Amino acid sequence: MGRSVKKGPYIDEKLLKKVQMLKQTGSSESIKTWSRACQIPPEFVGVTFMVHNGKHFIKVFVSENMVGSRLGEFAPTRLFRGHGRVVAREISKT
Repeated sequence: MGRSVKKGPYIDEKLLKKVQMLKQTGSSESIKTWSRACQIPPEFVGVTFMVHNGKHFIKVFVSENMVGSRLGEFAPTRLFRGHGRVVAREISKT
């Protein structure tokens, strides 16, 4: 189920304050965050976030197309290493 329209989108208050302070100072630093569930409002456009994926921080630069999505969507938590590999000894058996 989605979030209630009455409540509005979930935006982390501390993160929003950090973005506003960053824009006031005109700095181009990236903001570290663990808040993967936070929705991206239009105020976040042009800011770089370091989103935690459980092990590392992934750099995410927010563009206009990302508004309405969540920060966690752009920092994958699982690393796909491919399907089963063909090993040399298996080839020699056939």
